[in-house]
Amino acid sequence: MLTRSATVTAAVGLHARPAAAFVRAAAQTGLPITITRPGEPAVDARSLLAVMSADFGPGCMVELAVDPASADSDAAAAAALESLAAVLAAPEDTAQAG
Repeated sequence: MLTRSATVTAAVGLHARPAAAFVRAAAQTGLPITITRPGEPAVDARSLLAVMSADFGPGCMVELAVDPASADSDAAAAAALESLAAVLAAPEDTAQAG
């Protein structure tokens, strides 16, 4: 499993628009990416309901994960995680665009 730590920076956490932007970006990777907090079960990052139900609040440290075998290459899997970490780190007004 390839993993990447990130911080949720949106003032409302992963709720409403920031959650929708994150889930849309996760779905666009085409990879089965998960998101979790330490000590909690992982949820499908492509599921808006799962992400919003997991209650990833503002400032929350999360771990993104993907099985590299599901990607064309390890580099593609790593790039997908990096792009999602960037979505989580983007200011809320930036995360809402797009």
